[in-house]
Amino acid sequence: MNSLKYLNKYLYRYRLKLFLGFLITIVSRIFSLFAPRLIGNSLTTVERYLTEVQTDLDQVKEALLINILIILGASIISGFFTFLMRQTIINVSRYIEFDLKNDIFAHYQKLGQKFYKNNRTGDLMNRISEDVGKVRMYVGPAIMYSTNTVALFIIVISYMVSIAPELTFYTVLPLPFLSYIIYKLSRIINIKSTAVQEFLSGLSSFTQERYSGIAVIKSYGLEKDSTASFESLAQTGYEKNMDLAKVQAWFFPLMILLIGLSNLLVIFIGGRQYMEGIIEIGVLAEFIIYINMLTWPVAVVGWVSSIIQQAAASQQRINDFLDEKPELDSGNKKALQNNFSIRFEGVSLTYAESNIEALKDMSFTLESGQTLGIIGGIGSGKTTLLDLMARIYDPNTGTIFIGDTPIQEFELQELRKMLAVVPQSPFLFSESINQNIRFGKPDATEAEIQSAAKAAVVHENIAEFKEGYHTLLGERGVTLSGGQIQRISIARALIKDAPILLFDDCLSAVDTDTEELILKHLKQMSQNKTTCIVSHRISSVIEADHVIVLENGRIIQSGNHQSLISSEGYYKELYLKQQGNAI
Repeated sequence: MNSLKYLNKYLYRYRLKLFLGFLITIVSRIFSLFAPRLIGNSLTTVERYLTEVQTDLDQVKEALLINILIILGASIISGFFTFLMRQTIINVSRYIEFDLKNDIFAHYQKLGQKFYKNNRTGDLMNRISEDVGKVRMYVGPAIMYSTNTVALFIIVISYMVSIAPELTFYTVLPLPFLSYIIYKLSRIINIKSTAVQEFLSGLSSFTQERYSGIAVIKSYGLEKDSTASFESLAQTGYEKNMDLAKVQAWFFPLMILLIGLSNLLVIFIGGRQYMEGIIEIGVLAEFIIYINMLTWPVAVVGWVSSIIQQAAASQQRINDFLDEKPELDSGNKKALQNNFSIRFEGVSLTYAESNIEALKDMSFTLESGQTLGIIGGIGSGKTTLLDLMARIYDPNTGTIFIGDTPIQEFELQELRKMLAVVPQSPFLFSESINQNIRFGKPDATEAEIQSAAKAAVVHENIAEFKEGYHTLLGERGVTLSGGQIQRISIARALIKDAPILLFDDCLSAVDTDTEELILKHLKQMSQNKTTCIVSHRISSVIEADHVIVLENGRIIQSGNHQSLISSEGYYKELYLKQQGNAI
């Protein structure tokens, strides 16, 4: 139950609605007790008529009619308040589900790149869907039925004690045994529920990966292998769920058995007391009805206990993620209005998960409004350099400045307002092309969207689609070519009109003619913008004010294009090689 303490803040938030639900529950239970009492009273009246000659039949009929009318009225009122109880408490559970999902999603967005490298997408999805669903059952049905059960027990047993204490004692005698059985079974259910939820996370990850990689599976003819793997997982899930179901299956039979014992005790003990003249026949009938009224609440105790155990297991899994702290601490400075120079001073970074030293003592300065070209082989640290500028990671040593301000001093959102980034592997959402470009500027007009697309040399491609800019894309833009995905991502960055542009090898999938057109437009649009272009192609950085060449996380050459091709080294060799390939 400790894990469920996290939910107390939500329960407190909706405390007035819950309190109202509790009051309605008590009122509903009070009215539900009219029927047993009046039925017992009616039986006693009939018994007296049969045993006492002086009793008037018309008076008996009148008393029975009044009792029937009161029973009908009380039942209707009890049903109405029961409806209100459900509307109040169950609605609160939906509010809490809404709030919890939003809080989890917001927390996910705060967590850094390391978190997403260490956790699979399917697991993240399962915790915000399946696990939150289990938790909702705790803050809704479990609370409602628990309140209903407690109210009914207190009211019913108090009344039973007031009219027949000894009979009440024998009636509730099986309940301690019931409590102990529930306790033991609940502990087992908690363990097995955790195992089931963990399995569901694995299953979600498996299916999500297979759907995302369906093209690879089909191209390699791996459908049978994939199906066999899924069947193996499904069999494991079947076994885990059956283990849980077998334990849960004990609840209701045990409830019914113990309630049946209570009924037998009432009939046996109550029958003896009636024959001895201790109680009237109506009291015996009342007790039988009360026991049967308690049957469902007592059975619900087991169900509620199962819900709570499953919710506790799910909330613990949610808490594991909510306890994760963001790797990056946000500063408090707002975005700059001018001087967007970038300066690295002795910057080094080693990836903790792989212990790879990505950058080593990196130092350089890029003046505001200038363009920096970054060249280097695979694994030289080019992408890492841009990730540090965008503060995806923080360096182990050294400082990065924008203007004269260390980037750690900016609020993260304010820092990223100054940046427009096109990553090495651009991502498109399953939205329209229009909406994907508008992610860069949510309030962009149609004219601005088309202008950005033209600058990225993708407008003509979009115009050829049947739905044009309103064409819906498949997952990750699967319906587009690699070059089209890159160019739409460039359009998304350009429409943001940020003062700092970061392009990470974003022209690798376009032909040289298209690259030349894009670079021409970029040069026009990036005037007075600080721009960093990572590329494997010399043609992408020829116009750059400054070029650095990286190797194993170090700068091995720097200068402009002319100075670099005038001296021996990696840059000149790559230039001559690419010129030869072009010829």
